[in-house]
Amino acid sequence: MEQLDTQSERIQGDLRGLVAGDVRCDVLFCQLFAGDGSVYEIRPAGVVRPRNVADVMATIQYAADKDLPIHVRGAGTGAAGGCLGPGLVLDLSRYFHRVLESGDNWARVQAGVVRERLNHHLRRQGRQFLADPTDRAAGTVGGAMAVNAAGSYWPKFGPLGRHVRRMQVVLADGKPMEVGREPLRQGVSDDSDPRKRELVNSLAAILGNHRESIRRHGTRCAVDSCGYRLEGILRDDALDLVGLLVGSEGTLGIITEATLTTQPLPRHRGVALLLFDSIDKALRAATCIAAREPNACDLLDRRHLSLAGQTDIRFEALVPRQTEAALIVEHEGERAGEVEERIETLVEEIWQSRHLAFGSLQAFDPDEVDLFWRLTHAIQPPASRLGGSARPVPVLDDIAVPVESLSDFLVRCQNLFKRHEVTISLSAHALQGQIRFQPFLDLTHPFDVAKMRKIAEELYGEVIVFGGTISAARGCGLVRTPFVQRQKGPLFDVFGEIKRLFDPDNRLNPGKVVDGRWSQFTRDLRPTIPRSSVEEQPAAGVPPSDGLRNLVELQLNWEPSRVIEAVDDCNACGDCRTQSPSQRMCPLFRIGAAEEASPRAKVSLLRGVLTGRLDLNCLSTEEFNQVAKLCFGCHMCRQECPSEVDIPRLMVEGKGAYVAARGLTLKDHILARSDRLAALASVLPNVANWALRNGTSRWLMERTLGIAQGRKLPRVVRRTFLRRAAHRRLTKPRRRRDRNVALFADTYVNYHDPQLGEALLAVLKHNDVAVYVPPKQKQAGTTAIVLGDLDFARRLAHHNAMILAEAVRQGYHIVTTEPAAALTLRREYLYLFDEDETQLVAVNTSDACQYLYGLHVNGALRLDFKPIHATVGYHWPCRMKALGVGAPGRNLLRLIPGLTVREIDAGCSGMAGTFGLKAQNYRTSLRIGWGLISALRDPDIEAGATECSACKIQMEQGTVKPTVHPIKLLAMAYGLMPELDTLLTTRGENLVTT
Repeated sequence: MEQLDTQSERIQGDLRGLVAGDVRCDVLFCQLFAGDGSVYEIRPAGVVRPRNVADVMATIQYAADKDLPIHVRGAGTGAAGGCLGPGLVLDLSRYFHRVLESGDNWARVQAGVVRERLNHHLRRQGRQFLADPTDRAAGTVGGAMAVNAAGSYWPKFGPLGRHVRRMQVVLADGKPMEVGREPLRQGVSDDSDPRKRELVNSLAAILGNHRESIRRHGTRCAVDSCGYRLEGILRDDALDLVGLLVGSEGTLGIITEATLTTQPLPRHRGVALLLFDSIDKALRAATCIAAREPNACDLLDRRHLSLAGQTDIRFEALVPRQTEAALIVEHEGERAGEVEERIETLVEEIWQSRHLAFGSLQAFDPDEVDLFWRLTHAIQPPASRLGGSARPVPVLDDIAVPVESLSDFLVRCQNLFKRHEVTISLSAHALQGQIRFQPFLDLTHPFDVAKMRKIAEELYGEVIVFGGTISAARGCGLVRTPFVQRQKGPLFDVFGEIKRLFDPDNRLNPGKVVDGRWSQFTRDLRPTIPRSSVEEQPAAGVPPSDGLRNLVELQLNWEPSRVIEAVDDCNACGDCRTQSPSQRMCPLFRIGAAEEASPRAKVSLLRGVLTGRLDLNCLSTEEFNQVAKLCFGCHMCRQECPSEVDIPRLMVEGKGAYVAARGLTLKDHILARSDRLAALASVLPNVANWALRNGTSRWLMERTLGIAQGRKLPRVVRRTFLRRAAHRRLTKPRRRRDRNVALFADTYVNYHDPQLGEALLAVLKHNDVAVYVPPKQKQAGTTAIVLGDLDFARRLAHHNAMILAEAVRQGYHIVTTEPAAALTLRREYLYLFDEDETQLVAVNTSDACQYLYGLHVNGALRLDFKPIHATVGYHWPCRMKALGVGAPGRNLLRLIPGLTVREIDAGCSGMAGTFGLKAQNYRTSLRIGWGLISALRDPDIEAGATECSACKIQMEQGTVKPTVHPIKLLAMAYGLMPELDTLLTTRGENLVTT
């Protein structure tokens, strides 16, 4: 247990007595909240996750008593550092995430609700709340209100603040207030609440006294969130408190709840991607497009498009290499034909008539439209693809100028960046003049830090000359506050008066908007990891030399420089906090929205160790272990992260370090060796299977082994698959055909479902594939790797790799029915040691369904299937998805005549190997997989189907319907195994799977 210093212990103890929510002041946990999507890092004194408004009030009042700042935080996805600071962080994303109620055209929500989740709720009513295609799916409503967000759909919706009716806020005195557009009578409020009345009248006096200055120094831009919004706040009959507080970045009050205006969902959308050979032509085209009143019109430069192509091969195929700029334009309409006509007319004008574009692509299918819009997302490919040490840096990403000046301004900017010899990527919301520059800089070098500062000075000078704003719609935060006074001039003093009125002690988010110092622009940059000191650092198994703070003996097979690169690849954007139904990451984060469960959190801890912000010994603390255990190795974050950060490998490294220092628990030790339990049970299978069905023995099993009493478990068999294979003389290599496979059985097929192995043998034989079953193979070791038992995993990997590599040398291709095993053989064995054998195994291993579907693609799979008249619900396992080979099991099932295959797209099953077996994880596992379990209860679905044995266990947990492997259905359709004829009608038991 980490020891707190005296002050942290006192703060934690005091606040835990005052609030019902979570309070953490330990250094390790606070490190998770030291950063956001920006380049800054400031570790807070403590983190409070309030459960209710009373907790927020108590925290603010306590902070006032102890002279501590308050920093409110949503998802932490902003790139301005707006939620960072040294005081108490109020994390509203954990518990303030409810949609409280909704009506015909409104919704009342808590500030921590994720915008994407809100829109998922509203879609059932045919409504949406500013569903901007360029938004991060992880951002909260409160975070968007804090900066008065405006994105691609600004031409359609305008800024977010326009759609906020009322808000509940807690002010600096720790007391709540409901605010809206407050009525005035003869310029004075007569509200019944004396606090509100005094606040409104004082604010009206300030705004009235500076009315002329506000008018004279107002912005000429379509969007401007630099400082506080003052224009239009004071009217003759009302004072718009909502308009002031939206965009105030938590410096005037803490928004806990808001009533929002919702908008109807568009019936049909269409997108045109127009391609240009110069940015100037693209901007001229945007001027023409504006008259057509599109939903959106975004500009992307060549560098941005190139980065997109590096992260997704589909984008590389979409955009020709000669493209210097592109516009993505969206229209909507009541009828599909109407939208198509508008898009086609637009393309004809820009391409055929005006000859500005040299090509175009169009999309009308919703999935294709969304794909086109993903082109606009800010992109940072992994370092290995960028080359060099420079990265796109989000410090100049929120500029806006008057639209009519955009072309001239960009020319000046390009010359400026050339003068400083800095590469940039550029994207822009062309119709509102909002520009996102991302200069490529290496902030590990003081020279580039100084260059960043110099460029910002000069660039913002140009912005002011053009009548623009340095902060359009992403907030001032730490990155732009030092320049606010330069842009706003005399209005900066007005901002100060308003700040003192609302927050006289400068308690709420100090250092943002009104009191930033010039030095803060580069003062609290995220610390960099020393590279030169690790060039000679040895890999796994070799004690470290004096370097990288004598970090630690690496547990896995990689060079220290690659570890650093993997950590540096994470820019902390927070996309891994997504709750979008279209993505899988991160199953554990989705059910609780806790920062420590996010993939980003794991990197934050390892970065803290590598930079010295966290002590090396934290790797062996229980606090670190609790965070590390929130990764169960599904690989979805690696698969879906735009920077492809290898979180699973980093976490195996971290878990391995913990286990090396502290050892495994007895229960984890046993689970990592579950094949031995199965082997023991197979000696007396009748007794073992009786015990699996018996409530008393299952209670005892939970107490001793930690396996959940209510979890359905697979039966064991006396004759294992390997014994059957030996009896059939398949354990001796006999290459007889052009196609030869070596079958790797793993634990489930060997001890629990040899029928699946028999089915695969029959299907392969039917397709003229010779099969060899290496006789001395052992379990893959997937569980041992996930648990950090790396010495044991390494022994298994070495043993299996020697056997399987020899089979490959003899001309066999390795096939396994278990996707988890396939991923372990192909990827995770390389974590453990990199030898010729593991490389050979990795490149010559396939999942069984992948192998068979490959035969079909090449015209070599026999299609003499008998019809199966049934409907199955197919689940695509995470580790199958992580193989990056598509969904071959689903594709094979669709070849069977009469079989209806419904894909259940409900995310992760929640089983995650042995994770869902553990009693301590049982409820969590069910919560993750409940969407899948519920879908299988549909009476039209007769059975489930999946390649993964762990997913099968979960899918049968909430229903008596069987879940079967696609291979068995193929064997059934071929008519190869009569015993499979009852496959879809077998019913499960209470505690045992089919």
